Amino acid sequence: MSEDQSDTNALELATELTIAWLGNPNTRISADEVPAFLRRMHETVSELTGSSAETPSAEPQTEYTPAVSVRKSLSSRDHIISMIDGKPYKTLRRHLATHGLTPDQYRDRYGLKSDYPMVAESYSESRRAMAKQIGLGRKSTRGGGGEQAQPEQPAPTRGRKKVQPAGE
Repeated sequence: MSEDQSDTNALELATELTIAWLGNPNTRISADEVPAFLRRMHETVSELTGSSAETPSAEPQTEYTPAVSVRKSLSSRDHIISMIDGKPYKTLRRHLATHGLTPDQYRDRYGLKSDYPMVAESYSESRRAMAKQIGLGRKSTRGGGGEQAQPEQPAPTRGRKKVQPAGE
């Protein structure tokens, strides 16, 4: 398509969009503002139709250089060294959130494997021991999963006892 024809199509599309916008009964605009709106609409439509053909990628890929190597980041059991700033952390999740990243985005950014840990090994072990100590992960003992079933006792009655007549 030639540039003149695409410009005409963009102008026609911008005009149609402006007419539709002005046809909305909720739109309140003075007559002086219509040409400026049409100009902005034409610029926007031109950018949208022209930018897709010229540059397929609007955002260039940024190369991120890690602060430390993968081997060094996992060298200690007590902490993981961040590849963003080179500082040690017990867990990386909050640190990554402050930089606007998820663990998967962090792994993609630095070319890490999907099983790269986000928590230091010793910290994970201490949390696991604490959870076991307080009983997390065990099934409830109250739920009737015991080996011997105890006979059911009648529920206590409330209020007055029923008195039976003496003649029976």
